[in-house]
Amino acid sequence: MMNYMLKDENAIYYECGYSCDNALYLSLGSEAFFITDSRYTIDAQDHVRGANVVIDGDLYGSAVKLLKKAKVRKVIFDPKEWSVAGFEAISTKTKVHFKAMPDFSHKKRIIKSDAELKIIAKAAKLGAKAFSVLAKEFNKKGFGENEFKLTYRAKSILSGLGKYDLSFDPIVAINANAAKPHATPSRRKLKRGDLLLVDAGLKYKRYCSDRTRTVFAEKGFMFKTEQSFSKKKVQKAYDTVLKAHDRAIAKARSGMKAKEVDALTRDLITKAGFGEYYVHSTGHGVGLDIHEMPYISSRSDTVIEDGMVYTIEPGIYIPGEFGIRIEDMVAMVDGRARVL
Repeated sequence: MMNYMLKDENAIYYECGYSCDNALYLSLGSEAFFITDSRYTIDAQDHVRGANVVIDGDLYGSAVKLLKKAKVRKVIFDPKEWSVAGFEAISTKTKVHFKAMPDFSHKKRIIKSDAELKIIAKAAKLGAKAFSVLAKEFNKKGFGENEFKLTYRAKSILSGLGKYDLSFDPIVAINANAAKPHATPSRRKLKRGDLLLVDAGLKYKRYCSDRTRTVFAEKGFMFKTEQSFSKKKVQKAYDTVLKAHDRAIAKARSGMKAKEVDALTRDLITKAGFGEYYVHSTGHGVGLDIHEMPYISSRSDTVIEDGMVYTIEPGIYIPGEFGIRIEDMVAMVDGRARVL
C-alpha cells in the first residue's frame, strides 16, 4: 500500500470528492486525512469521502504530527505540486523518506472510469452547444467588435452566464493573430471575410471540455468543420488540417504509442508542405485538468489504452498571415477513438 501526500486541488478532489484552495491530503496505510483550516469546516465535513477531516490552521504542522504518529518510512509526493517552502516545512521535521514521483496523480487518473467518461462527454456536449450559441451571438453583435470584446462575449456564453466554470480563458483570434497558437486578445476588429479562430471549453462537475474551430467569418457563419475561404492558400491549409484531424480520429487505436497517433497528423501536414508551420503536438489528455496525460506528441512512448481521453488538434500557423486549428476531444472505446 502506497503512502503519499498531495497538495494540488484536482489531485485531492480525485481522491476524496472535495478540495479547496488551502488543503493537504495524506494517505497513510489504511487511513487518509484531509487537512484544511476552519474556513472550510462545514463543506469539508459535508463532502469529503473516505478520509478523516482535520481542521488545523497549521496544515504542515498537522501533517508532521500525523506522519510521526503513523510511523511510516516512505511517502510519495509530486514535486510539481509543491512549493519549496511547503515541502521543506514537512520534510525537514520528520525522518520520513520522501520519494519524488512527478505526475503521480496524473498517472493515477490517465484511465477514466465509466462515470468519468459520462461526465466528460457531458462537458464536451455542453461546450459544443455553447459554440452554436456563440456563433449566433457573433453573427448578431460580433462584427465590428475587437478581440477583447469578442473574448468577453465568449466567456459569458460559455459559462452559461456564470453557471459553469471555464476550462481556461477562451482564445478568440482574427487573421494574423490566429498564427499564435495561444494568442492573447488584441484590438483587431472582426470584419466580414476574416478568418476567425476560437478555442474554448467549459467544466461540468469539475471536468473540462476543449474545442477549437476556425471559420470564414461571413454572414451566418457557424462553427462547423466544413469551411470555404476566399483565399486559395488559406483553403489549402484548412483542408490539410481537417484531413489530418479526421485521419487521426479514424486511425487511432488502443495499443498504439502516442507518438504514432501524433504521426497520423504530422506526416500528412508535412507531406502537404506545411510541416514547419505545425508547431505543437497533436493533443493532450483532458480531465479534471485541462492538460493532463496522455500527451500526444512525437516524443511520447505512452501506450494508448481504452478509457483514455485526449484531444486531436492539428494546426498550421503562418506568422504574419493566419493560423488554423481544428480540435475535438476523443475517448478510446473498444479500441477506437470516439469523438465526444
